Amino acid sequence: MRIGFAVLRAVVVLLMVAAVVTQLATSIRSTSERGGDVTGLVLNFFSFFTIDSNVFGLVVLAIGAVLLVVRTGDDPVWYTGIRAAAVTYLVTTGVVYNLLLRNIPLPQGTTVAWSNEVLHVVAPLYLLIDWLFAPGRTPLRLRAVWGIAAFPIVWAFYTLLRAPIAAEPVSGTRPWYPYPFLNPHTSPNGYLSVAFYVLLIAVVILAAGYGVVWISRRWAVRPPADAEPAPRRVPTG
Repeated sequence: MRIGFAVLRAVVVLLMVAAVVTQLATSIRSTSERGGDVTGLVLNFFSFFTIDSNVFGLVVLAIGAVLLVVRTGDDPVWYTGIRAAAVTYLVTTGVVYNLLLRNIPLPQGTTVAWSNEVLHVVAPLYLLIDWLFAPGRTPLRLRAVWGIAAFPIVWAFYTLLRAPIAAEPVSGTRPWYPYPFLNPHTSPNGYLSVAFYVLLIAVVILAAGYGVVWISRRWAVRPPADAEPAPRRVPTG
């Protein structure tokens, strides 16, 4: 079973790498052909939460594939922690995309359809399946949820602070937001709408993070480190 999941992780890693690289190469070529700012395009590309979560996820999967081969017992706690974070981020990516962005038209000629599906559907689904069934997962403390939530909070602040100085790489139009629901200039109620969506995403991330950590504790081979100790039995004879 360990070798089977190691191979499966390696295959998914290659698929995710291909999806990210193909989309980036296509965007660079399109921007260059139209005389746009390629450096700005690359910075914008890696400012998408989808890209960040997929890059993080494929690195975590690659480490996990190696661990399944070289180890025979449970994974180190540090690895289970970053694996839980990767699952949470990609599940959030899949949920937000399919609820809020699925029906928004994508730029024709620059969006690679199969890559888009890998990054928003295939990768999130596999990370979740891997978390549920792959061996090696160790139980996490409940406080791990707050560590998982740290990066999305930093990303949200980074996005809102960078947007006014960021530009669309071809037209040079400012501000530039990676997702339309974060743009107060086009949202129906301005910053109120943006605050609502940020809060909604925060709830999804915390709920997903809690669910991921709960699974690690509920389906643990050994009890979590912060579990209540079993009561001592007093001899009666």
